[in-house]
Amino acid sequence: LHRVLKPTGSLYLHCDPTASHYLKIILDGVFGPQNFRNEIVWKRTSAHSDAKRWSPVSDTLLYYVKSDKLVWNPQHGDHDPGYVASKYRYDDEDGRGPYQLDNMTSPNPRPNLMYTWMGHASPSLGWRYSQETMQKLHDEGRIWYPDNKDKRPRLKRYLNENIGRILDTIWADIPPINSQAAERMGYPTQKPLALLERIIAASSNAGDLVLDPFCGCGTTIDAAQRLERKWIGIDITHLAIALQKYRLQDAHPGLAIRVVGEPEDVGAARQLAQDDRFQFQWWALSLIRARPLGGEVGKAGKKGADKGVDGVITFMDEAGGKLKRAIVQVKSGKVSSRDIRDLVGTLNREQAQIGLFVTLEEPTRDMVSEAASAGVYTAAWSQERYAAVQILTIAELLRGARPKMPHAYGTFKDAPRATPASAAEQQGMEMD
Repeated sequence: LHRVLKPTGSLYLHCDPTASHYLKIILDGVFGPQNFRNEIVWKRTSAHSDAKRWSPVSDTLLYYVKSDKLVWNPQHGDHDPGYVASKYRYDDEDGRGPYQLDNMTSPNPRPNLMYTWMGHASPSLGWRYSQETMQKLHDEGRIWYPDNKDKRPRLKRYLNENIGRILDTIWADIPPINSQAAERMGYPTQKPLALLERIIAASSNAGDLVLDPFCGCGTTIDAAQRLERKWIGIDITHLAIALQKYRLQDAHPGLAIRVVGEPEDVGAARQLAQDDRFQFQWWALSLIRARPLGGEVGKAGKKGADKGVDGVITFMDEAGGKLKRAIVQVKSGKVSSRDIRDLVGTLNREQAQIGLFVTLEEPTRDMVSEAASAGVYTAAWSQERYAAVQILTIAELLRGARPKMPHAYGTFKDAPRATPASAAEQQGMEMD
């Protein structure tokens, strides 16, 4: 990362306090101690009871730069409510909001700015502003006048014109992703969008390139797109890449993305199946936007008991909001009509409505006949009829084929939609 980072670039490393001191030593060795800028404390949870220690509620962000040519845009947050209440005590009820009164006296002797204004004698050092500026402020209603000519007029400084307090290294204003968060996608290490937006806004400008080499569910690249940055995201699992694609499709409709490392033909799909059948399974499920079962999100090569169900697509087709399911089986090896009979049995056991059989190999005639004999599912609202068991080959899916079923609903948590920050520009999403 240090090698590819521009002289204006920065690196942020997120970790917990049990590892931060070890990682700082490593980063000092790579970047040099002189390029360490900050250790940021992010308060990510509320206090909880711990028997024999202070309650751990924070994570650590280590901030390093490549050189003194770094990009730096100071960030500001909301003022403390107590500060606002004590300082912005006036409001003329004219729609401009609360304001505080500021001195209009020059801090240094200004003989050329010594004049009488609206019956108020000049301060001993002169006014802070010229008569032309004073007239402009007067016309705009920006000057407060006392009822006694012996007192000085003061300048009205409005709260809504204040960009807020400059942020420091203690970040307690960004809550973590909880079960009720609108942006929650169910990924175990998902970070808040606001956290990544703050980092990207501070250390890059519009049009700059942002790299996340451990991209997870895509929060960094989503934030970069919203802030008009170019981006590259890297992850090693096809499950993570699938989540990133869904997130970007939901948040930025019409955005063109390019995925490097995914199979683009049957030969590449067969190679992936030979290398890692679980990664093949997750990739195949992503082609039909099915949620994987039997694996742990974010961990490669893990698989539990799936009871004959590799993935699921949920949909809704009747009043009352009851979700229904299409269950998915993925096969990368030899297949036969027995597999279809097994899927029919699983369909009945799971009380699902549709069964989807995704296969790398071409189905036999007996398999097609067995699937047809499973009957049809009739959608409650539209009364459309769908084959209860459908066979989809990888070759067909690569050509754009999709399951025939009611519109999917709630299979994955939709990412909040964003207005595209720039023209739909070809971006990169890498797989290693």
